[in-house]
Amino acid sequence: MFKGSYVAIVTPFKDGKIDEKAYASMIEMHAAAGTDGIVPAGTTGESPTLSPEENEQLVDLTVRLVKGRMKVIAGTGSNSTAEAIEYTMAAEKSGADGALVVSPYYNKPTQKGLYEHFRAVAGAVKIPVIVYNIQSRTGVNVATSTLARLAKDCPNITGVKEASGDLSQMSEVIEQCGPEFSVLSGDDALTLPLMAIGGHGIISVVANIIPADVKAMINAFNGGDIKKAQELHHRMFRLVKSMFVETNPIPVKAAMAMMGMITPEIRLPMTQPESENAAKIKKALVDYGLKVK
Repeated sequence: MFKGSYVAIVTPFKDGKIDEKAYASMIEMHAAAGTDGIVPAGTTGESPTLSPEENEQLVDLTVRLVKGRMKVIAGTGSNSTAEAIEYTMAAEKSGADGALVVSPYYNKPTQKGLYEHFRAVAGAVKIPVIVYNIQSRTGVNVATSTLARLAKDCPNITGVKEASGDLSQMSEVIEQCGPEFSVLSGDDALTLPLMAIGGHGIISVVANIIPADVKAMINAFNGGDIKKAQELHHRMFRLVKSMFVETNPIPVKAAMAMMGMITPEIRLPMTQPESENAAKIKKALVDYGLKVK
């Protein structure tokens, strides 16, 4: 079962290529902070602009750098079922512990199409598959009835990254998919509320810069220290909001560049943040007590 703090890790670039040195430093930071797992090649990792070769390279690199210290859940989604199967099979071959498969974007499939898509991907591998439900990016919501059917029919579909923003829907997922089905937040601002209704953790954007604090909030809640969990939630809240002043991963990559963790390089059609938004990001970092250039 996947639970705890997972980072939707950014893909650092240098001169158009994956910056393996910076990436290795990021992995070591997460290992030291107690992050439970690394999620490469997801939305935050700019998966739409990674070539198939880069996707495989990044997952391979992650597995090699992690060395079993954390879980690796590879982003292997595509709006082509055949391509998603290829990516997921490659991730399994690389030694990933699981695959995060986003619902097909742009196609806008029916619920029947979503069911058949995820069933086909899961059926091609033995590793666990986590459904990524994010209607704001894909144009279609994975209905709870569809997810429950997948959980029942496909033994290795073991969880969902819920980024619907709808706690009512998340409650229904928890009720209908059962206690062994991992329900992970896809929105940092909803991590604590989701855990309060029975969720299991987060695949986090803000953990790219404050991994220890995200982990501490989850630990506090799981340890019964609700007051501490609430304090950490509220302390992180403004920083979390600053990570979404523009489309993810523009703000978090800008923040990491300001902190000297990576170069500011980002691939089109993503761009550098507007100057006023860059100022908001920097202020949020400083207000939080983080060192910036």
